Amino acid sequence: MNKTIVTILVVLLVALGIVASSALFTVHQTQQAIVMQFGNPERVIQEPGLHFKLPFVQDVVYVDKRVLSVSTQREEIVTRDQKRLMVDSFARFRIANPLLYYQSYGNLNIAYQRLETILNSQLRQNLGRQILNNIVSGERSNLMLQIREQVNKEAASSGIDVIDVRIVRADLPKENSEKVFDRMRSQREQEAKEIRATGAEIAQRITANADKERTVLIAEARKDSEILRGEGDGEKNRIFAEAFGKDENFFSFYRSMQAYRQSMSDNDTTMVMSPTSEFFRFFDKQNVEPVTDK
Repeated sequence: MNKTIVTILVVLLVALGIVASSALFTVHQTQQAIVMQFGNPERVIQEPGLHFKLPFVQDVVYVDKRVLSVSTQREEIVTRDQKRLMVDSFARFRIANPLLYYQSYGNLNIAYQRLETILNSQLRQNLGRQILNNIVSGERSNLMLQIREQVNKEAASSGIDVIDVRIVRADLPKENSEKVFDRMRSQREQEAKEIRATGAEIAQRITANADKERTVLIAEARKDSEILRGEGDGEKNRIFAEAFGKDENFFSFYRSMQAYRQSMSDNDTTMVMSPTSEFFRFFDKQNVEPVTDK
């Protein structure tokens, strides 16, 4: 009898444990929960902690509570000024209404696909109405705000709150980039040619001015030298005249000595002259007059 009671108690405890484990469930801080009964939602639990449900009758579907992100595939977008752009973007969102989200998508993969489609569509519509400069300049922040509002408006009906939309990268296609680089290179080469031409013109002008100043300086120097030479010659002639006036014989002798020295200073000089020539008159002692002091 005692064994039978013990067995019954054990069975009851096991059954109670199974029922309790089936009736209790935990909601983590990063999760939300939807209690389902026969496939129909009964209630939504957004507070973390330990919760109860009817065992064997109700099930629990967990929904992520964290901020999630979805990235788009690289898309080619044509702007209003007919510029082609390759755009990468992403959106951050959270599930604000778990019930609407579950009824709209059922699982996260389908939600990702739907959000990617909405984001691509809004990017094409909004960026297609803009010119390239607005997209790559400071106007991008306002564009992203507009796109986020429109994406959020479409996604709100499915219980999703879009927090942010960003363009990761916006590049020109490879062939367009090469054309842009070629055009930039041509512009820089043209600028370099203009700068070199301007520099050559300035250099030529400076050289012309320098040549002009050089010519003027040389002319003035020659003028001054001629004046000084003339003054020197005049002074020389005055001195010679004064010396000649004081002693004609000595002056004549001195001039002859200078002529001898100049004509005989070169060892290769050969002169054929008569010994009785006037040039050699001072070699004849009969022709030398005594020098007297006056």
